[in-house]
Amino acid sequence: MLKKEISDALVMQLNKEFQSSYIYLGMSAYASKIGLNGSSSWFLVQYQEEVAHAMKLFKYLENQEVHVTLPKIEEANVDFKSILDTFKKALAHEIKMSANLNELSDLTMKNKDHATYNMLQWYVTEQVEEEATLNTIIDKIKLVGDDGYGLYAIDQELGSRTFVDPTAKA
Repeated sequence: MLKKEISDALVMQLNKEFQSSYIYLGMSAYASKIGLNGSSSWFLVQYQEEVAHAMKLFKYLENQEVHVTLPKIEEANVDFKSILDTFKKALAHEIKMSANLNELSDLTMKNKDHATYNMLQWYVTEQVEEEATLNTIIDKIKLVGDDGYGLYAIDQELGSRTFVDPTAKA
């Protein structure tokens, strides 16, 4: 059985995971609006990943017999300055999520909750991948600048991404 402090923190993280999915859905809407359908598709896959992250945490809470509450999800932004701005905001969000997960991991160690700490390490590792991927995309967009053909090529590459449930391998 989880300590209340930890179960409350995990429920808040659950909310943050669902909020993340909503943020990416808003980014997808923006990319679609400006005609970057590959980027829109990339963000939709990211949306699906975030829902999978949330459901992995939801199932863990259920298995720990935690009464799960679902706090309100905030409105997501659907307007950005550019596709570069959108990806930069995605990176800033993932950096914030990494910090949240690190704090949560610290809390579990402080409370000697090794099982929850172990479960959270999957998320911590996933965050390293998320940040690296976004940094690579940002670097590519910066490289082409305002070149329409270059942006078109990047958009085509981003559109080739398909959803593979990252939690299925964990």
